[in-house]
Amino acid sequence: MTPHRPYCTCWPGATVWLTGLPSAGKSTIAAEAARRLEPDFRRVEILDGDHSRTLLTAGLGFSREDRFVNVQRIGLVAEVLARNGVLVLAPVIAPYADAREAVRKRHEQSATTYLEVHVATPVEECARRDVKGLYARQATGALTGLTGVDDPYEPPARPDLVLPAHRQSLDESVDALLRLLADRGLA
Repeated sequence: MTPHRPYCTCWPGATVWLTGLPSAGKSTIAAEAARRLEPDFRRVEILDGDHSRTLLTAGLGFSREDRFVNVQRIGLVAEVLARNGVLVLAPVIAPYADAREAVRKRHEQSATTYLEVHVATPVEECARRDVKGLYARQATGALTGLTGVDDPYEPPARPDLVLPAHRQSLDESVDALLRLLADRGLA
C-alpha cells in the first residue's frame, strides 16, 4: 500500500486551459508540468479532452453544438476542482472562442482563476507529428471535421501565454508555463 502524500493547502486553485490544434503538444506539456509540480505537493489534476470523451462527454459528436457542450462539461468540472484548491491543467482543443469564453465567465462568477494558454503549433507541424493519425485519415477522406483543416479553429485573441511548441523544447514550454503560474501566485 502506498502511503498517503500530504498536499500543500497553501496554493490557490486555478484552471489552466491549454488550447491548440490536434497534435500541437497540449497533453504532453500538461503531463510534464504536472510531473514537475508534484514534488511541491501541489494538488494537480489533468482533464484531458481525449480522456473526457470516453466518459464525461461520451456520446457527443463533433458538431459545433456538441463541441460547445463538450467544452462546457469539462469547464464545469475544472471550475469545481479549481474552486476547491486544485490546479487543473486542461489540454482540450476547444476550437471555438465563445465556448472558451463561457468557461472563463463561469470561473469569474466563482472568483476562480482561469488562464488560457495557446499551444500555437502550426497545422503543418501538427500534421507532420500526427500523433493519433487524424491528419492522415482526413487526407484520405476517412475523416471530416478535423479542427484546423476542414473545421474552424479560432485562436485565442488575448491568451495569458502563447507557447510556440514547434520552435521550443518541451522543457522550454513547461518552464514558460511554470513561470506564468509563479507570476500569478499559483506555484
